[in-house]
Amino acid sequence: MELIYTGSGKKVYRDGDRLVKSFDESYTKAMVLNEALNQARVEETDLHIPKILEVSNIGGFWSVSWEFIEGETLAALMDKDPSREDEYLNLFVDLQIEMSEKKVPFLGHLRDKLHAKISASSYPSSLRYDLHVRLDGLPRHKKLCHGDFQPSNIIITPAGVPYIIDWSHATQGNASIDAARTYLVFYLQGKEALAENYLALWCEKTETEVGYVQRVLPIVAAAQSVKANKEEKELLSKWVNVCDWQ
Repeated sequence: MELIYTGSGKKVYRDGDRLVKSFDESYTKAMVLNEALNQARVEETDLHIPKILEVSNIGGFWSVSWEFIEGETLAALMDKDPSREDEYLNLFVDLQIEMSEKKVPFLGHLRDKLHAKISASSYPSSLRYDLHVRLDGLPRHKKLCHGDFQPSNIIITPAGVPYIIDWSHATQGNASIDAARTYLVFYLQGKEALAENYLALWCEKTETEVGYVQRVLPIVAAAQSVKANKEEKELLSKWVNVCDWQ
């Protein structure tokens, strides 16, 4: 097997026509099975995603295998040809909107996940209370949300077919929260201009007020801060501590 990616607590290998993600002891059986189950449930939509092939345990370590999709990530394509950034960004936003139109009723709820993360954050109790109240005031949608929708999680095949990968954070909920998460990811990557262009385009295509997504940002930033490094936490705090957006 060829090692192609190493992350925190996991490694991804290519084994012929399949990818194998191997987890270390920091991932419990429940966590690994939940990730596989999330992706299996999303497979029931007509979205292009790699199919889960196997969940196994070798030597006490869990792994998940799925189809290998030949192609390049959208992130790599954007870096390779910046002149096509607008074209690629339109594709990216259209794909996210298509995804959010799907329903996967047995997925966990994004609202519950965010409440748990806000509670686990290190912010003062008064601020956490405000964020909980703000979250409860949002419309209760049941749209498919990826949880980490960014160009590196889109593979474009040689035939031009976009595949969405990494469904470990998939939930059902408010699509504006998923959009706010993508916006923050771009900012954390130092791509401020791309973040603003993305948000403007997503809001235009979904007929959503920019201010509505901006009001969601403190909630998402607080949740994101739980596993962020020191530098990221400092940046995220700028959004968490904003009470009202103009």
